Amino acid sequence: MGKKILSILAVLVVLAPCVLFAGGQKDSGLIKVGIINNPPAESGYRAANVADFEKVFTKENGYAVSTFYSLKNDEQLNAASQFITNKVDYILLSAAATDGWDSVLSSAKEAGIKVFLFDRMLNAKQDLYEAAVVSDMANQGNTAVAWLKAQKLSEYNVIHIQGAMGSDAQIGRTAALDKEFASGAMNKVVQQTATWDEAEAKKIVESVINSKEKFNVIYAENDGMAKGAVAALDAAGITHGVGKDVIVMGFDCNKWALRELLAGNWNYNGQCSPFQASVIDGMIKTLESGGKLSSKKVISEEKGFDARTITQKDIDTYGLGN
Repeated sequence: MGKKILSILAVLVVLAPCVLFAGGQKDSGLIKVGIINNPPAESGYRAANVADFEKVFTKENGYAVSTFYSLKNDEQLNAASQFITNKVDYILLSAAATDGWDSVLSSAKEAGIKVFLFDRMLNAKQDLYEAAVVSDMANQGNTAVAWLKAQKLSEYNVIHIQGAMGSDAQIGRTAALDKEFASGAMNKVVQQTATWDEAEAKKIVESVINSKEKFNVIYAENDGMAKGAVAALDAAGITHGVGKDVIVMGFDCNKWALRELLAGNWNYNGQCSPFQASVIDGMIKTLESGGKLSSKKVISEEKGFDARTITQKDIDTYGLGN
């Protein structure tokens, strides 16, 4: 989708929580799909995720597609209800929050509409959705915190910058670190949401710097927030990266972020694969041909990257964007 169209969509989403139609909804023989996602401007990860679905779910591939983008759970719920009213065949959902979906998913089931979760899990009964193609957010957090503990710092004074509260990504990436705070193994200097926003993350770190409280780790739950945090460090003349004053950790594996690892400016990045569309496409085609799905939950294979061992090949293979 071009920049002009994305801009129009963004304006419409701001003005009102409405469902945005990509056309072809009444075309004979096409599978009607409603996609509910976070807006591509949320992050580099999300831009790649949206692009992946736009590439796979097309008229040429047999689909009439309607899309809705919002970071607000209530707006996503309204969009799902509209899709049900419009009698789509499938709803594909990356929920803004894990809770609150039981009623609308029950309505979809009663209407004979099959729901696929992607990117994120929900707190909902398994019989309310057909399958989930997702990242293991808890494992992402566990992997990152295990890496941090392996650094064997004499003390851990952590600035924890969280994503959108209540999202599966935030919950998973927070949980492992919370255990360390609760046990006393790490000190929580500040734990605050920046809602995936780079500028807000910068403000959080600036506030800590101004308070004169000591810290030596920044654990940011996506690359954009890590970038904002680093901008605050740079402005204050605080060194960061391999062998420096502050360890910097991010998530999503944008290419520009992985280049920061390769240069030694950041220390760790957790992978989060945005490529779920082709898997869901295959599942839908299986169901449409009368087959049955072999898996209820498909988990993307992901890893963490260390600045001391990352290579250019890793960046080329796993990096998102440019």
